Amino acid sequence: MRSSPELPFLKIQFAFEISKLVGIQMKRGNYVAGLLGFVFQLFLLTESTVRRQNINKSNSPPVLLQILADHVAVDNGLAKFNFSNPDGMVTGISYNGIENILEPRNAKDERGYWDVVWGQTGDPAKDVFDKIAGEKLTVVVQNEDQVELSFTKTVITPISGTLPLNIDKRYIVLRGVPGIYSYAIFERLKGWESSVLWQGRIVFKLQEKLFQFMTVTDDRQRVMPTFKDRETGTPLAYPEAVLLKIPFEGEVDDKYQYSTEDKDNKVHGWTCSDPPTGFWMITPSDEFRVAGPVKQDLTSHAGPTALNMFFSTHYAGESLGLQFGVGEPWKKVFGPVFMYLNSGLDKAKTTSLWQDAKEQMLIETESWPYDFPHSADYFPANKRGTVSGTLLVRDGKSIPANFANVGLALPGAAGSWQIENKGYQFWTQTDNKGNFLIKNVLPGTYNLYAWVPGFIGDYVYEKIVTITPGSNIKLNNVVYTPPRNGPTLWEIGIPDRTAAEFFIPPPLPTLENKLLSKLPKEGFRQYGLWDRYTDLHPTEDLTFTIGVSSYQKDWFYFQATRRQGNKNYVATIWKILFDLKQVEAAKNYTLQLALASASQAELQVRVNNEQAARPVFSTGLLGDDNAIARHGIHGLYYLYSISFPGSLLHTGQNTIFLRQSRAGSPFIGVMYDYIRLEQPPSLGGHTSTEL
Repeated sequence: MRSSPELPFLKIQFAFEISKLVGIQMKRGNYVAGLLGFVFQLFLLTESTVRRQNINKSNSPPVLLQILADHVAVDNGLAKFNFSNPDGMVTGISYNGIENILEPRNAKDERGYWDVVWGQTGDPAKDVFDKIAGEKLTVVVQNEDQVELSFTKTVITPISGTLPLNIDKRYIVLRGVPGIYSYAIFERLKGWESSVLWQGRIVFKLQEKLFQFMTVTDDRQRVMPTFKDRETGTPLAYPEAVLLKIPFEGEVDDKYQYSTEDKDNKVHGWTCSDPPTGFWMITPSDEFRVAGPVKQDLTSHAGPTALNMFFSTHYAGESLGLQFGVGEPWKKVFGPVFMYLNSGLDKAKTTSLWQDAKEQMLIETESWPYDFPHSADYFPANKRGTVSGTLLVRDGKSIPANFANVGLALPGAAGSWQIENKGYQFWTQTDNKGNFLIKNVLPGTYNLYAWVPGFIGDYVYEKIVTITPGSNIKLNNVVYTPPRNGPTLWEIGIPDRTAAEFFIPPPLPTLENKLLSKLPKEGFRQYGLWDRYTDLHPTEDLTFTIGVSSYQKDWFYFQATRRQGNKNYVATIWKILFDLKQVEAAKNYTLQLALASASQAELQVRVNNEQAARPVFSTGLLGDDNAIARHGIHGLYYLYSISFPGSLLHTGQNTIFLRQSRAGSPFIGVMYDYIRLEQPPSLGGHTSTEL
């Protein structure tokens, strides 16, 4: 650890600003500025990697291992880590003069641990929370430069009511590195009974009196309430949300307000001001997470708690439970992730610890895959492969798919990656010319998937991609043709898989998170916005007039139920009014309807007849992502191409009715991503969506 993080602070701050500039300049077509920014980033990453690889080990104490009857200690001179033996719980971390940065008042299995939530019966009420206590300790590596410990739990014959998994928890301490790495191998063998895994994670609970300042992103960082603050507050609509009292009078605390998309969830953590100390959760790769780069999950929250979520049903629902049939074998490596420790000299400048943590995150991501884990199930760089190519999008004409998301996941239908949860996924973004490079792919068979901001739908490459160690697969031009049946008559929103562009109301002043109130783009994370729809539309539902209304101001960001009285919530019907100068009654029109989220909803579409017994389309009961209650701006993505006869339309004013028919809860509803009405091709007109 550098004695003072001030220089890295300035350097990393500049680098991150340059990083933002790269994307902006590229999108504006200023490729020279973008290229210069990229070169600077590359220099910083290369310099950081070289610095890490050239640690002068002679100046750092050797790594020492001590094994006692009930615990194990590993000390590299910078930090000391204690583990229960053979359970493998992290019971203590001594660093920067602090005897234990973990909460010593907690039980030994409540400080640093892996856990899973699982079941066998299909009844959530009977699900089991298991902290994965090890049964055997093995010293995998022990030398002056590294100690790697393995705490294993082995199942010989699964017994009903016990977790049907073999689990190998690993911890690695390196010479000269202030922190600890951890990974785990989960395994099911043939012949075992069926089961489901709902959640898997690693958790650290820090000393409450020391670690009070939490940082999730550059913007979302603040002094956090304690457990006692939460206990003395007033519970709200669900246990995670609490209305606080002094010293946070009138504020809501809810751990879901600090959720982040996995692609952005690289580093988060806590700082202590006296002595200036940081604890950071760094995730160098998303490959072992589930459901793709925009899956959302928890980070740090009041406790002080730091999490690394490997898989969960958050913002997706039960479709992301890992369902295993009778006899189904499976093995997967989760991690390694890095728990990084840093320190400073000035109590007034603990923000520099965050800047240093971001620099360390860059070092870790550039070093991926690591070369020091010693499990045969972990694949180093020379046993992986790459895939490259160029993605074009054809919507009237072929153009480069700028800044599109391209990834490899287990074979399936287009879009199946967002509920894929048993394999590995590898994602990247294209450049301004549609070029992509996916590095460090594990051997296996995959489909290539993509989606392009500005266009609806999902792409899947028609051929299976097989990766072998050292392979370098180059694909010819990959062309995505998004769904379209005719020219655009009108459109609402931006096809970007979120509802972020729509109207997001401010919270009630008595139910706000003051940090989020300072961040307009994070306004959707405020508590209680489901009831703000009723405040704005107390008796009449939303009506949107094409050519008059503005989706930024007039389209509420999700179709909510309306509150009647204190606890009764009823269904709502939204109206889209539009004029047509001519109609082809004998031809079909198409409503392209893209949803960004659905929670226990049923959306029905009717055309010019609100009372029609049968809608022209119904989703049926749809969605379990709970994004409304958990302050999300999207959950799972759905696209429907709804064809209906022109005989339902007429010249002059027309109305499309969108009825969300389910009721009874404020958390039922849908978030729209984008809506487009297409006319028959014979009428001509605009044929493509602008990027």
